[in-house]
Amino acid sequence: MTHPVVDAVRATLAGAGDPQRAVAQQAYMKSSMPYRGLTSPELKALLRPILADPAYRIAERDDWERAVRDLWDGATHREERYAAAALTGHRAYVAWQDPAVVPLYRHLIVTGAWWDHVDELASNRIGPILLSHNEIITPIVRGWATEDDLWLRRTAIISQLTFKEQTDLALLREAIEPNLADTSFWIRKAIGWALRQYARADPDWVRATVTEYGDQLSGLSRREALKHL
Repeated sequence: MTHPVVDAVRATLAGAGDPQRAVAQQAYMKSSMPYRGLTSPELKALLRPILADPAYRIAERDDWERAVRDLWDGATHREERYAAAALTGHRAYVAWQDPAVVPLYRHLIVTGAWWDHVDELASNRIGPILLSHNEIITPIVRGWATEDDLWLRRTAIISQLTFKEQTDLALLREAIEPNLADTSFWIRKAIGWALRQYARADPDWVRATVTEYGDQLSGLSRREALKHL
């Protein structure tokens, strides 16, 4: 039996959207899963009252995780997965943003396997947990940097995007360096993005690191890293 919040989200999304926009969205995102045709602001507006409604509040952590998985794994349209991600980040459940939820986020990253899902989870879910529980999460992120799964590696690289001066430079290197030879656009872009973001805090370190990596750094990564320097 699904939680009422899952049923409410599905019922609300089922009657919304623009079929013509949905076709364009699916093509743009190269998604095998269809869209309803909702813009991001429209989706947020539909979800906001449901997630804030006390009648749909989830009292137990296990029920919350189960609701997220139900929405995600049972999704027929991509907006349901966006809704699952929104449920993970709702302020009512901030107390559950701790190391125990990382296996759930790993599942979403691996099965989501595309930038729209992964980048949100990496920087806005895994990142804050890494910052607040670094002794526990650092070894996990370090391990993800050498996983076979491309999206776990991308997550490891961009997990500190918002950290600025609090960036763990050793971990950033440990995420980047095993992936320097990777030819994937998504990995090369992630490396450049991570360096570009940290350049806001320490441009000299980024310039020196780009020089140090030399030809090991792809042209894409280099351009991204130095974009604002």
